[in-house]
Amino acid sequence: MRLFGFALSCSFTLFLSCLPLVLPAQQRATLSGYVRSGADRSVLPGASVAVPALGTGVTADSTGFYSLPLPTGRHQLVISFIGYQSQTRELNVARTQRISFSLPEASNELGEVLVEGTGTLEQKLQTTQMSVEHLNARDAKLLPALFGEVDLLKTLQLKPGVQNGGEGTSGLFVRGGSADQNLFLIDDAVVYNPSHLFGLFSVFNADAVQSVDLYKGGFPAQYGGRLSSVVDVKMREGDAQKIGVSGGLGLISSRLTLEGPIVKDKGSFLLSGRRTYFDIFTRQINKLNKDQEDFNPIPDYYFYDFNAKANYKLGEKDQIFFTGYYGRDIFGFNSPNGFNFDFIWGNTVGALRWNHVFSPKLFLNTTVSTTRYQYQIANQLDQFGFSLSSEIQDYALRSDLDYAFNDKHTLKLGLSATNHRFNVGRLSASSTDGSLNIGSETIYRGQEASLYASDNYKVNDKLQLDYGLRFTGFQSGTDRFGAVEPRGAVRYSLTPKTSLKASYALMYQYVHLVSNSGASLPTDIWYPSRQNVKPQRSQQVATGISFLLGQGKYLLTNEVYYKWAQNQVDFRDGAQLFANEDLDAEFLFGKGWAYGNELYLEKKSGRTTGWIGYSLAWTNRQFPAQRGGTGINNGKVFFPTYDRRHNLTVVALHKLTERINLTASFVFTSGAPTTLPQGRFLLQDVFGDNVTAVPVYPDRNSYRMAPYNRMDLGMVYKLRPKRGESDLTFSIYNAYNRRNPYFIYFEQVEDEATGDVTNFRARQVSLFPVIPSVTYNFKF
Repeated sequence: MRLFGFALSCSFTLFLSCLPLVLPAQQRATLSGYVRSGADRSVLPGASVAVPALGTGVTADSTGFYSLPLPTGRHQLVISFIGYQSQTRELNVARTQRISFSLPEASNELGEVLVEGTGTLEQKLQTTQMSVEHLNARDAKLLPALFGEVDLLKTLQLKPGVQNGGEGTSGLFVRGGSADQNLFLIDDAVVYNPSHLFGLFSVFNADAVQSVDLYKGGFPAQYGGRLSSVVDVKMREGDAQKIGVSGGLGLISSRLTLEGPIVKDKGSFLLSGRRTYFDIFTRQINKLNKDQEDFNPIPDYYFYDFNAKANYKLGEKDQIFFTGYYGRDIFGFNSPNGFNFDFIWGNTVGALRWNHVFSPKLFLNTTVSTTRYQYQIANQLDQFGFSLSSEIQDYALRSDLDYAFNDKHTLKLGLSATNHRFNVGRLSASSTDGSLNIGSETIYRGQEASLYASDNYKVNDKLQLDYGLRFTGFQSGTDRFGAVEPRGAVRYSLTPKTSLKASYALMYQYVHLVSNSGASLPTDIWYPSRQNVKPQRSQQVATGISFLLGQGKYLLTNEVYYKWAQNQVDFRDGAQLFANEDLDAEFLFGKGWAYGNELYLEKKSGRTTGWIGYSLAWTNRQFPAQRGGTGINNGKVFFPTYDRRHNLTVVALHKLTERINLTASFVFTSGAPTTLPQGRFLLQDVFGDNVTAVPVYPDRNSYRMAPYNRMDLGMVYKLRPKRGESDLTFSIYNAYNRRNPYFIYFEQVEDEATGDVTNFRARQVSLFPVIPSVTYNFKF
């Protein structure tokens, strides 16, 4: 309580410190309202409302609401958003008033007005926020995808500074951070496991998503709880004008979305679901071959998920939203000898949000949410059964207050509180005859809270600052932790088309992902900070320069960053992770640091759009000797498996005709670090028999696999049905059939004459060859 009392006092002091600022003598007024899609009236979070002549503008918040203080008089406003036509409006601002804007989709643009789409690049140039990537689901659907299944996290992996965990995985490794150091939010609710299909696809259905913002550094004060990145996903609102149905039929999955008005122009809903059908084919194969001798059944696998969103206007100043998500992965294996194995895992998320506009300058957004991630493994062998499960469940409250004090200061205040329940291992075993019935369970609870205050201060036309403080605290039983996390960013405009930026952020993480690296299934456990498991901590500094080139059609940025972290968590060799009441004893703690340079060129207008990104980066970890052991790698520095020295991505989208869009992407990365034996010595018994070759290993991850490179091609062909919209999406994954390394193993080389082992040969295993796919998408 003392911590948060102090936090409240400091935040209030920060707020009051801006109040004495003197307003300009000229009379002023405030424009406010919503920026919406002209097609379905859904809001456009992140849309820009600017007055170029004054060099001022604002960005719409997560609900599409904007507030822009201006001097009275006649002004020319430019409203823009990625994927939509920009609008230019002449307004005579004589008083404070509410004005909302609707933007038509860019697919309806005429070629001669495409130049107006550059407003989004100008917005990225002028904002103080750096190290952020904005992704529109509409554009992501044009890119070629594995099995034709659009994946937003896969698209984020094409941005500089974001590494993937290997072939076919959707985990993000951002600027040297591990996968558990990313905060995933869907409409302000936390998602703990963002993956389906053992990491091949993400849980975010592109049909239900409006936009995704990825923060790699310079984190705003309202975000916290993780060290490396924030992935902020906003779901679409349903069409407030008419009932609509859309979906797609692909090679491995189908999806369907229903949306429409609850009350026209006052409320809408959206329901979206998808399911894979691997299991339909595998069950038929098993059925046809079940009578064959020594036939090994193919396991059943499928996943499904549902998204729901509803919103309703209670009045001019109040609106409520509901967001829901439910997803499950189902894996099952039934063998002829009576061994049955079932594995189920997934997320459940619910969020209720209330927006209230006190005035054109003061806006409140409050969310209550619950989220749950769980998995359960069940084995059955004859009359004996065994099950293992784990889960984390949160109940959370978050409230954010935005106050546009004047045209120079925009204040944000907020608080959040989360109650965690960790079930780190529930184990049970029983027999059908009742002779065996045992079980154990380990449960922890934790309470996490935060309070923040920040100010975006436009000093003059060239200099803009964004600074704030975040106060955090965590309690688990009698163990308590607290921290102050300063954040800051600055932007200086050298010229109207050149900006310098810099940022600093201190972050704490109070919950940790316990990953069994030897397991092939996602049997991960979330674990709280405790007396022997201190919170993870990181600091990051970044600086960069941005240029608008080619009459504003291109944005070139170059960023340099350095990040260092303490209390990094790993596990000693042979750690027992399940049904362990003293899991604290299995942890090892170390430090990490990462640094690099990210170069990025982006084009948003014209028939050909896309980007080129290149990263040169280093990631290091060190775990010294502790708890009577040797630490990791004998305490020496090593590269983690997701360290990549070079990373190049090229993405191109070309509008060939009104009905045909061509897309292509190319990826090149340095090989993944790995540990391979550098030799073997022979061990035999006292009689000279039973010779065994024992591998000799060097330092951890001292070798690298071959570089990874891949090209994907795609084409979207718009059909012309009598009603509605539809298209065929063709894609070729790994177009030139590059066999990229997945892992390496060694096989014995035997002498043909004697059968003796004479050598060992390294073999590379590759996951995906060239994979063509086609998907039929429809909307009516």
